[in-house]
Amino acid sequence: MDLTEKVLEVMHAAGQPLNAGKIAELGGLERKEVDKAMVQLKKAEKIVSPKRCYWIPA
Repeated sequence: MDLTEKVLEVMHAAGQPLNAGKIAELGGLERKEVDKAMVQLKKAEKIVSPKRCYWIPA
């Protein structure tokens, strides 16, 4: 499983909008790696932001 899939899995499991810090905490990941994965997910339009700095799967 690559990092983007792990980030999406954490987001689905949470069931609420999360920021990158919370995703890193819940998934046991490095914050920098989460930020990189989120950039890729944003470009692929797989995540959306319902409010500033919080993200949910699209």
